[in-house]
Amino acid sequence: MDFGLHLPLMSFQGEGISRDRVRDAVRAADGAGFAAVSSNDHFLFATPWLDGPTALASVIDESGRMELATTIALAVLRGPVPLAKALAAIDLLSDGRLIAGVGPGSSQLDYDALGVPFQERWARLDEVIRMLRSLLAGDGPEAGRFHPAPAQSLAPRPVRQGGVPIWVGSWGSPAGLRRVARLADGWIASAYNTSSERFAEGRALLGEELRAVGREPEGFPNALATMWTWVTEDAAEAERMRDELLAPLLRRDAGQLRGQVCVGPAAECAQILSAYAEAGCERVYFWALGEEPRQVELLAEEVFPQVTG
Repeated sequence: MDFGLHLPLMSFQGEGISRDRVRDAVRAADGAGFAAVSSNDHFLFATPWLDGPTALASVIDESGRMELATTIALAVLRGPVPLAKALAAIDLLSDGRLIAGVGPGSSQLDYDALGVPFQERWARLDEVIRMLRSLLAGDGPEAGRFHPAPAQSLAPRPVRQGGVPIWVGSWGSPAGLRRVARLADGWIASAYNTSSERFAEGRALLGEELRAVGREPEGFPNALATMWTWVTEDAAEAERMRDELLAPLLRRDAGQLRGQVCVGPAAECAQILSAYAEAGCERVYFWALGEEPRQVELLAEEVFPQVTG
């Protein structure tokens, strides 16, 4: 298992959103030996949200040799041509370090803002992924039900031969994992919408679905995104961060988050990560609830050395 860091796209404790905060987080992750940095996507949210692809592009110079990933980009709403242009630019400017994680998103607010019917998201996603793959490979995609075919191929093209790898986000439903098996180069699960046990079950089901479409499960990559993080040995502080800050923001019952996200003592965080490692998870993306350089330091020095599996 290796580790990535979500960019700080939100303000959690009044710290604001700034270029320095984003860049300081990436520099800390690079210095601590993280493997990747990522951004994800909302147009509207309960709190101000920095645009994900733009933020990711802004830290290319600070990211060293770490991979860059979208976890996920709202492929349905951004559309195949605009999203392909943005992803190709990030890949080119980073010398081929991009993983394009895509999905439909789960918020109807985003769909309403763009006038796209929320109930069409799955059919639209399948079409967008196919067109996106063709565009990123430098081919001319065929027109679909929802999108016309562009008159010419994408230029400039991504650096990677064959185009940018496309990973698909799924919380682990059978339908979602069938989509991953059919259309994706990798699977992105959601930390606060699963558990290590459900991840293991999903990984086994994904293996079956891959074999059903003639693909080999061995070597098919995966990652766990949006692992909310606040490492602290202070039980009261952990409870405040989880129950009073995170749960209301996510509109979740605080009890559902206990033992599911890395909010609490280092040993408990390591136990959660060890269970995921045992379940076959290959990468975890941490989203610190503020104070990103300090949380990166605590993860690297206090948590990761205790992770087994």
